[in-house]
Amino acid sequence: MTASVNQDQSVLDQGGNGAAPEITISEFGALRATGILANSGKENAGVRVFIKSGGCSGYQYGMAIDDRELEGDTIVVDRGIKLLVDRMSIALLRGSEVDFVENMMGGGFTVNNPNATSSCGCGHSFRTDSAQSPAGEGSGGCSSH
Repeated sequence: MTASVNQDQSVLDQGGNGAAPEITISEFGALRATGILANSGKENAGVRVFIKSGGCSGYQYGMAIDDRELEGDTIVVDRGIKLLVDRMSIALLRGSEVDFVENMMGGGFTVNNPNATSSCGCGHSFRTDSAQSPAGEGSGGCSSH
């Protein structure tokens, strides 16, 4: 069900409405996010997913626990987790899945982004075909994170 909260903000509940989701979260990502959100001390909080300039490939992912719903946000509730994406980031994140990965170096959230045409070896930044890296950025190594 899609409901307009105001003219710039939309809420999408993935309750089998047949529409393609803007952004999703994996089962394991939702499990980990549930625990993190419960310990955040913020009532009605969600996971804010955003894009910022930088990183060795041009754009970098960012995530934060946020209890604010800002004008222009796309808000998706998937697997019981509220995902918040600002209007500038949604174009680069549309169709992405937030996941949680664990490895020998620890664990953390990651984004599986079908819009990324290349990414750096450390997996923290990416580039799309439709966007060049910001001026002066995107040429360094992964040590810039």
